[in-house]
Amino acid sequence: MRTLALDIGNTAVKAGCFEGLLLRDMQAGLPAAEVLALVRRWQPTHVIVASVAEDAALRADELRALVPGEILTFSPATTAVPLRNAYATPHTLGADRLAAAVGAAGLRPGRPTLIIDAGTALKFDVVTADETYRGGSIAPGLSMRFRALHTFTGRLPLLERPAADATIPLVGDSTTSSLLSGVVNGMVAEIVDFIAQYQRLYPGIGVLLTGGDAAFLAARLPARIFVVPELVLLGLNRILAYHVVK
Repeated sequence: MRTLALDIGNTAVKAGCFEGLLLRDMQAGLPAAEVLALVRRWQPTHVIVASVAEDAALRADELRALVPGEILTFSPATTAVPLRNAYATPHTLGADRLAAAVGAAGLRPGRPTLIIDAGTALKFDVVTADETYRGGSIAPGLSMRFRALHTFTGRLPLLERPAADATIPLVGDSTTSSLLSGVVNGMVAEIVDFIAQYQRLYPGIGVLLTGGDAAFLAARLPARIFVVPELVLLGLNRILAYHVVK
């Protein structure tokens, strides 16, 4: 069975082409206009669509003309998933957060897992050993922090994320290096402290890192943090399989 998982985020579309539970191809940063072309190439029997950007939803009639089977629009508030959702306000829960939790539960069944999604926002989410999604936290992501410092001050420049192998000083000796220290080192310290708090709360918890800034941050974080760029797509495909494989 061929399936396609589409994760429509705040800034880009990610697509995963699956055969059963096996990911065959992943494309990130896909323009919305090219999604239908991907559907034509991959010829999936079923598709799942998750979107956190309300104006980016694909037209169902366009997909229906190309897909013979299920086209599942994933909604955390109404779509059944293969774990328990204990979030108090599921109607406000981002589809990417719950999909990542489902993906984590599939990779680490029966074990507590902390998911760190470092993208537009920095999100922490936890799945406990009984495969219950408990929730987590949301904070500004790396680029958002740089933009906020530029936007809400008079003279601070707008910086972009440095190269992955860049050395970020603790003590900045210029405005640029001071901004880099505050944003990058501050975010790393925040993540390290959150991990320590979750480890105290859930002994033996594992950590999965995903999102657009995952590779950049991974080298600056402690060992035994596993980078899984395809985590949301894996979760979406598991949700789709939960509905179409009986």
